[in-house]
Amino acid sequence: MYERYYKLTGKPFRLTPDPRIFFRGKSHGRAHAYMRYGLQLGEGFVVITGDIGTGKTTIARMLLEELSREHVVAAQITSTQLSPEELLRMIAVELGLPAEDWTKAVLLRELESLCVERAEEGRSILLVIDEAQNLVPESLEELRMLSNFQIRGKAPLQSFLLGQNEFRDTLQSSGMEQFRQRIIASCHLDPLDKEETRHFIEYRLNAAGWQGDPSLTEGAHELIFTYTGGIPRRINTFCDRLFLYGCLEQMHELTEDEVSFVICEKNEEFVGNGEEVSEAENPPDDQAGESYSVNEASLPRLHAIGEGGRRQQDMESRLDLVEERLHTSQEVLKILLAALTAGDDIDMKQFAELLLEMESGTKSA
Repeated sequence: MYERYYKLTGKPFRLTPDPRIFFRGKSHGRAHAYMRYGLQLGEGFVVITGDIGTGKTTIARMLLEELSREHVVAAQITSTQLSPEELLRMIAVELGLPAEDWTKAVLLRELESLCVERAEEGRSILLVIDEAQNLVPESLEELRMLSNFQIRGKAPLQSFLLGQNEFRDTLQSSGMEQFRQRIIASCHLDPLDKEETRHFIEYRLNAAGWQGDPSLTEGAHELIFTYTGGIPRRINTFCDRLFLYGCLEQMHELTEDEVSFVICEKNEEFVGNGEEVSEAENPPDDQAGESYSVNEASLPRLHAIGEGGRRQQDMESRLDLVEERLHTSQEVLKILLAALTAGDDIDMKQFAELLLEMESGTKSA
């Protein structure tokens, strides 16, 4: 809704990774460069780690968009809570093999044959494995064994592993020495700093045709950074809510006060019995980090949590009413247009009364 109010050409703060509006923070640009370097070498493992929501998947999707399908066959694996054999089967299926009922020996034989076929076509195979922190050491060993395939002295298969912070601990554990030796490049995605957070918000807005409406004050930017910790997904989630609030309140400047109010509303969503929900109880993905506590002394205006909840419900009710009236007016105008087209006589007095009833909200569609 706020896209129309602020005359934007699209939704600037989508949570779905979109490689078309990839923001190159310092570590994000470095991670992308390492992936490109890995592709040029065409062997070994490239490892990208980072906290939830830092943009690992977005970088991988951008890379896949850039690939030449004539030279690289890519398969992306996102479900990694699998046994080693299940992982091999999923890789085979993603590469187009009918592997559902194959034994492990058949799986390995057919995967090697596929590598040979693609190499003869002048194409290599790239595996992009997301959520790599869920892989057990035995699964990592299977990936290492796949990397042993050699055709005319070249490795036909390469793997990029994307994982959360704990994946680094896995790689440093005992028994991972052989795997570590196959890693040709690795990069850890850091959160955006304060200046990058501002640039990220403005970059996303500009991609959606932003003309400076609404404006965000310096204090608003600083508080957004403090609350989100510079995590891109948290920034998107928070700014989406902030701009909706600004639209419903018909604001054209968003300040610390508006940011403070939305923070209180979002914190209320994870509060029970007057106490903040513990980190372990927080939703793990899109909503991670949204229950962060706020230093009350740093906020210019705090709103009672109960009041924030009632205000949110009122805003949602008003939005529903606006949409209902818009739909009703469209239906009435369609009826009027059809009658005029058919040459029917129209009682304009009765029609005017109908419009007045609709405006007052006393008559539903």
